[in-house]
Amino acid sequence: MSPANLSTKRRWIADLARDKRGTALTLLHHLIDLEWMYEAYELTRKDGATGIDGVTAQAYEASLEANLMGLLDRIKSGRYRAPPVRRTYIPKADGSQRPLGIPTFEDKVAQRAIVMVLEAVYEQDFLPCSYGFRPRRSAHDALRELRGAISRQGQHFVLEVDIRKYFDTIPHHELRAILDQRVTDGVIRRMIDKWLKAGVMEDGSVSYPEAGTPQGGVVSPLLSNVFLHYVLDLWINEWRKRHARGEVILVRYADDFVIGFREESDARRCLADLKERYAKFGLELHPEKTRLIEFGRYAEERRSKRGEGPPETFDFLGFTHISGKTRRGDYTIHRRTSRKKFQAKLADLKDKLSRRRHDDLSLVGAWLQGVLRGWCQYYAVPGNYARLRQFREALQKMWLRALRRRSQRGRRLTWEKFSKLCQRWLPTPKILHPYPNVRFARQHPR
Repeated sequence: MSPANLSTKRRWIADLARDKRGTALTLLHHLIDLEWMYEAYELTRKDGATGIDGVTAQAYEASLEANLMGLLDRIKSGRYRAPPVRRTYIPKADGSQRPLGIPTFEDKVAQRAIVMVLEAVYEQDFLPCSYGFRPRRSAHDALRELRGAISRQGQHFVLEVDIRKYFDTIPHHELRAILDQRVTDGVIRRMIDKWLKAGVMEDGSVSYPEAGTPQGGVVSPLLSNVFLHYVLDLWINEWRKRHARGEVILVRYADDFVIGFREESDARRCLADLKERYAKFGLELHPEKTRLIEFGRYAEERRSKRGEGPPETFDFLGFTHISGKTRRGDYTIHRRTSRKKFQAKLADLKDKLSRRRHDDLSLVGAWLQGVLRGWCQYYAVPGNYARLRQFREALQKMWLRALRRRSQRGRRLTWEKFSKLCQRWLPTPKILHPYPNVRFARQHPR
């Protein structure tokens, strides 16, 4: 394989999309060759759950070249049949379950090959306010952008929005119409249609939803981004120019987004218009999770004059955002791990730890160390140190309780002896993410 050749192809697609903005691209599939399929295979996760055929990445790799050549031939000739996704569920922070659709490994490779083409096209169109499932962008970039925008630009009101069952309700006909504006290549569009019609297998029976893109697939995040790019991002840009009296900012990560306003009248009008806009495209705002709050630098002072309590908080990407002040008295936004995420994670760990109660201490210690490190990799932001320590202390208590229940002898385990295990396997958390600064502004210019 030639990485330089693959890079040249992607750059050619990007240049073509940039030069022909607003024009539908009709011929892109000729770039998908065996080399492209190898790259798609390399980018596909090898440790994910298997689909309905039970084929693992290792089994597929046994005859990799023949499998990829056969897959490429079926894609281009139109003979490829997208298998139904296997339905599974994962718990959500509010106690409900999120449905996932697990494609087969070969289907993941095929989706990745098409996504590589579409990504090169739509990265030229997507706006800076979008951060989810995009190259060189992360949730922490979105969090830093939001914190900086509210602090610097003086947003006084925050609209916290939740779309009810977004991935399950995207209307296929509307999605196809949006794709028609940019990509009409026959091979690529035929593959997308097959994935939309593939169906879902649950308890041995297959159903064929008329809306939605199953979460868990490789192509689903990109299609959802494309849909909201047209339905929300471009619309809010035009709405801002036509109707807003003050500054309006949008920060979106996939289907999670927050809109900040300087003027309350703008916020209330935007919320009403947004409901109408979404209704046109078959979407619905969650009535309980969508709310408008007063926030920002002057929220505490204004609410105090009206005899109201402290400013309300809002959650975004796992963090609760709180209006506050630094030790010097300057305005700042404190970010804490949200209570729902914190409690849901501990409940999940308690269940898993009870099943590992009799495992070797070193194995359990290494597992808990990985859990703590993974938690800190995401939540170790400035100002969240107290919550990190709370998480570590909760892990320690759960582990000690589990060890004392192993046997009669385990009940005599003292804290002094147990603390040596903690020093080895559960290191003291450290802040890993920087404050928003100029470097972030250079990486993501608005």
